[in-house]
Amino acid sequence: MQKPTSAMKRGRRPVDREKTEPMYRGVVVALDPSPAQKKQLVGHAGAYRFAYNCVLRHVLEARNNGDSISWSFYSLRKWWNLQKDTVAPWWRKYSKEAFSSGIESLSRALRTFADSRVGDKGCGKIGFPKFKSKKGGRLHFAYTTGIFGIIENDSYGLRLPRIGRVHCMENVRKRVGNRHVTRMTIFLEAGRWYASLTVQDPETPNAPARSRGKTVRSVGVDLGLKSLATLSDGVVFPNPRALEKHARSLRKAQRKLARKRPGSKRRERQRNVVAHIHRHAANCRNDAIHKTTTFLAKTYDEISVEDLNVKGMMRNHRLAGGLQDASFGEFRRQLTYKCLENGAALHVVNRFYPSSKTCSSCGTVRTKLFLKERVFHCPNCGLTIDRDLNAAINIDVAGSAPETKNARGVLTRP
Repeated sequence: MQKPTSAMKRGRRPVDREKTEPMYRGVVVALDPSPAQKKQLVGHAGAYRFAYNCVLRHVLEARNNGDSISWSFYSLRKWWNLQKDTVAPWWRKYSKEAFSSGIESLSRALRTFADSRVGDKGCGKIGFPKFKSKKGGRLHFAYTTGIFGIIENDSYGLRLPRIGRVHCMENVRKRVGNRHVTRMTIFLEAGRWYASLTVQDPETPNAPARSRGKTVRSVGVDLGLKSLATLSDGVVFPNPRALEKHARSLRKAQRKLARKRPGSKRRERQRNVVAHIHRHAANCRNDAIHKTTTFLAKTYDEISVEDLNVKGMMRNHRLAGGLQDASFGEFRRQLTYKCLENGAALHVVNRFYPSSKTCSSCGTVRTKLFLKERVFHCPNCGLTIDRDLNAAINIDVAGSAPETKNARGVLTRP
């Protein structure tokens, strides 16, 4: 097998590494609230829901009467501030941020609805926002202004206005560091409260391009269901198949849930059991993706991946479940920002490039290659190689080629 030589990679385009906008990242920590604080958290989530439904009712009434009102967050919040003493005289019991986050969420939903009507979102038509139910809905709210978040000289506590100090299950000061907290979202998942902190990095410029002398380490990455990622140098990262491994316990838990009486406490406890299984599967999946993408961003200087049409691939009902479990979109998202942080260049290869059908030795393109064929056989040169490895080598070579302009004048790769 002939591997790509350095001569095949001389057409590299210099990567532009100018200053970018501030980079934000999320830090999620588990909370350990007292019983009294749990009641307050539920109350704040209820305040979020009440403001959302109240303002949505106002929007629907104006829409039905033919009145034109602004759907912006500031306009809706102004209306709420004028009406809150009448519709919610108890509003002082909770932080104003709980009500504001509900209005902000509604404004975002209305904007998404409006954009989808003119095709701006690229995901088809989106329905008009609906009222949030007290039962079955996700409990959450957010803080964006005021004094909240990290407490000085307290590594295991978070300040929540109107609630006070809430103990954390880990050292949140170590996780956040010296970065500025711009938003804090509190949510309940699988019976446990969490805080999601949006933090801004103190330095906004991209990491400088890494220089390893005359040697530039490049790699092609082929994503798949059998193996999560196959690299062009032969390294293979196995697919965790998180949901598949939890399928048996999930089926048993869901059958028990179906037997519980709706509205009972036992049904609520069993629902938390099902949610816990889902969260454990998601944690296993995210752990594998984080470790793989971190290794790639820190080990290689230039990384090439395919621009996969995941939405189109999901139409195949036999592959849909495996594709959802593999989370190719999350893999690409993490790899993008980690390459930016570590100074690695990420090249995206055209989705129509036949990486699997092309021989990595002689360049012959096979007309057909069935999915069940896991070994690639070249009819021209006789090369026999693993299908995924062959594709990864071709992706590496295609990503290393110079960019050209298509008929629309857009920069593309082969």
